[in-house]
Amino acid sequence: MDNETFRHRVARLEALLQEKLGVRGRSLEKRFARAGRSLPRRVQKAGRIITSAEANLHHPKLSRLHDPKTLESAFSEVTAHLKTVDPADRRKGVILGVFGGLVFNLLLLVAAVLLVLRWQGALG
Repeated sequence: MDNETFRHRVARLEALLQEKLGVRGRSLEKRFARAGRSLPRRVQKAGRIITSAEANLHHPKLSRLHDPKTLESAFSEVTAHLKTVDPADRRKGVILGVFGGLVFNLLLLVAAVLLVLRWQGALG
């Protein structure tokens, strides 16, 4: 894989990470770090392969250490996963999670108030 193709694919991954997960960063490595656990382990591993190849890309001898087939499979793994991510569904999940936690806490508060009222004798 030549440098121009590699840079084009890295730029595409950065755009997908921004579009689908909303992560920003100066480099692809920072973006993968910010994506963190929102990515499956296999995609995180593929991201580490790509970022290590990106770090060695500028050095002539080290750039030949990375297998083109491994890089190709890593790029396809990350791209395939990111294409399946639905940002609207993720937002909906986050909102429902927040409201679920809020409702649970309100139920605990109501139970505690009822318990205190019963203990005080206000409830028969």
